[in-house]
Order: sequence, then structure tokens, then C-alpha cells
Amino acid sequence: MTEYQNWRERKKAQTRHSIQEHALRLFVQQGYDATTVKQIAAAAGVSHMTFFRYFPTKEDVVLSDDYDPLLEQLITARPADESVVDSIQAAISEAFGLVYAADRATILERVRLLMSAPDLQARLWENQLSTQRMFERALGGRGADPFEVRVLAGACLAALTAAIVAWSESPDTTELPALIDDSFTILRRRLTNEPVAARPREVRRDG
Repeated sequence: MTEYQNWRERKKAQTRHSIQEHALRLFVQQGYDATTVKQIAAAAGVSHMTFFRYFPTKEDVVLSDDYDPLLEQLITARPADESVVDSIQAAISEAFGLVYAADRATILERVRLLMSAPDLQARLWENQLSTQRMFERALGGRGADPFEVRVLAGACLAALTAAIVAWSESPDTTELPALIDDSFTILRRRLTNEPVAARPREVRRDG
């Protein structure tokens, strides 16, 4: 790739990031339904058509990210004899180690939008299925039974989702990487029939 091509790719990535950044800011300020593509484009300093070159729909500006491609690379690089659960957890931990500190606020805003906007909720299953298939694809070269891989990948995705939802509900008292570790610990223990120690629960006191 030439220097000019590198520059173009960097420019595209910067434009994409700018559109998403301004979109999330407007969604938080005005609400998802009240914010238009035209407003997002104007805030990002691009044309209406440029927006659609990067994001096919308004929903995609929230749903699209670079995490799945990163996770796929990290899972593929894991040892072939490692268990499915261990490979996925290790890749997720490594990925969040790279992006969490810088992207924490953005991740939280996106999760809360996904949980609250009906139009986004309607697309959530599609997004989850895409991640599930990415897990399966990244693990596909190991010679394991495909259905077993699918079941375990689905269980890992459920564990990840549970941690993300729990974190979005209490972001001031919890951190996502720690909750992901807890979630995978529970999953691994249940898969091996090990007892899971009860976690202390906060007791609400009125008055």
C-alpha cells in the first residue's frame, strides 16, 4: 500500500470516527428518535450523502464498530488446542485491554442507546448473530464439531452480553472487564459442574 493509500485509509477512519462521535453526542443530548441524519452530517461537517457512504442507516452509526474484526483476529491467533471458552475470554480480555480505557464512555453510551431505542433493539438480534458467526468463523479451523463450537460460542456471547448489561446499569460502581471475568468464571464453573459461590448482594435500606 502506497503512502497516499495509507493517508486515504487514515482519512476515512477519521471521518467515520467523527460521524459516530457527533452522532452519539446528539443522541445523548436530543434523544435517538429526535436526531436526524441531516443533523449528524452537519455536526460532523460532511454531506448527507457522505454519511450514507459510511453508514447505510442511522441505526448503523450506533451498531457499527471495529470490535468484531479485532476479536476475530485475536481469537484466530489463540492456540489451536485451547478450549473455545478460554480462547474467547482471552481474546475479549485482550481486546478490552486495548480499547477500554479510551473508549469507556463511548461504549457505555452505545450500550444504553441499544437498550433504550426501539429501532436499535429491533436490529440487536441481527448484530448478536453477526458476532456469534464471527466467533464460529474464528474457531472454525480447529477441527472441532461445528455444532459444539456453535453452542459454546453462543454461551460465551450470552456471558459477555450479561456482563455488558449489568455494567450499563451500574457503571459508577463496576467496571466492565471485571464483570466479564466474573461472567466467564460462572460459565466455566457451570460447564464443569463446579459449585458457584454466592456473590454478596447489595441490600437497599430505606430511610
